[in-house]
Amino acid sequence: MADKIFVGRRKNAVARIILRNGSGKVTVNEREFENYFPLKDNRDDVLLPFVLTETIGKYDVLVKVNGGGFSGQAEAIRLGISRALVSINAEFRPSLKTEGLLRRDPRMVERKKYGQPKARKRFQFSKR
Repeated sequence: MADKIFVGRRKNAVARIILRNGSGKVTVNEREFENYFPLKDNRDDVLLPFVLTETIGKYDVLVKVNGGGFSGQAEAIRLGISRALVSINAEFRPSLKTEGLLRRDPRMVERKKYGQPKARKRFQFSKR
């Protein structure tokens, strides 16, 4: 059976997820999960779908992620894992949906405008 790839996105991060039956090993960009995400908050974010569906240690996760920063990548992985779990078992959907894990967060960085130093910040106004 060919592995199905699930995609999760957040900000500029794109994560491609493959879920397999296994012992709960998470590999991100061919590195150990704990080494890739040094912050515990990001690691907890990635494992949240497994905690809510009580499937910790049942699936191995292979992740290829690029773009964005660590928090955006962690949330992109979280979305991909949630989508993969729902495709495996549709009964997981209500618990993941109530926590908002199946929704793609649309917030992006606002672009910089000309005549301004940043997106909304203005140069100092001088009357004279």
